Amino acid sequence: MSSETKSRVAVVTGGTKGIGKGIARGFANAGYAVLVVSRNAAEADAVAAEIGNGASGFAADVSDQASSEAMAAAALDRYGRIDALLANAGIFPAAKLSDMTAEDFDHVMGVNVRGTFLSVKAVLPAMKAANKGRIILTSSITGPITGYPGWSHYGASKAAQLGFMRTAAIELAPFNITMNAVMPGNIMTEGLDGLGQEYLDKMSASIPMKRLGTVDDIAGAALYFASDAAGYVTGQQIVVDGGQVLPESLGALEAMEG
Repeated sequence: MSSETKSRVAVVTGGTKGIGKGIARGFANAGYAVLVVSRNAAEADAVAAEIGNGASGFAADVSDQASSEAMAAAALDRYGRIDALLANAGIFPAAKLSDMTAEDFDHVMGVNVRGTFLSVKAVLPAMKAANKGRIILTSSITGPITGYPGWSHYGASKAAQLGFMRTAAIELAPFNITMNAVMPGNIMTEGLDGLGQEYLDKMSASIPMKRLGTVDDIAGAALYFASDAAGYVTGQQIVVDGGQVLPESLGALEAMEG
């Protein structure tokens, strides 16, 4: 725990699984009191108890304005401040265009984009009052840089987050509030457990570093954006993917081995 982060407060949406849980744990280990937010209250409480350092759970649906406002109010009631928002909540159901319905598309955009907007809007009064804040979005390489069949709605939502970020960062800069984004590549989470070792090996083979990322890799990038060292960085994104987007073809990876 550093003197810089001691007593600071972070709100982590989608904080009970995968990358979100890794971020929540990383911030707690760095000394933050963390409000772990999930639609499931029991899961949020369990993760909060697991990561410790005064963390607590809260149930909220980030796509609902009243629920997002209640989330921010809970953080202020319990901790008296909000130093960082980790807008991580998101969904990624797969559907090819021929099968995707308008409702499927709207649901992904509602959680991933509307949820980002409402989470950010909810914490702004507290951050503006403090004249300081750090907002970190969890975007993705899928959409802004790459594509994958079945995820056109997800990719659109992740690209939209970055468009939202760039203008919002301008508006928030006078209040000493920064907004940046982490763009994960393939990260090993419990969601990949059932895919089998052969599939995981193929995924790893497409990455120059020859391994999947960890949730700690993402938490580290988020902690940088939340730190005082990043106080003059806003409206930016960082790709955390082990170099996955760098090769122009599979031949480039094969040439590494020659």
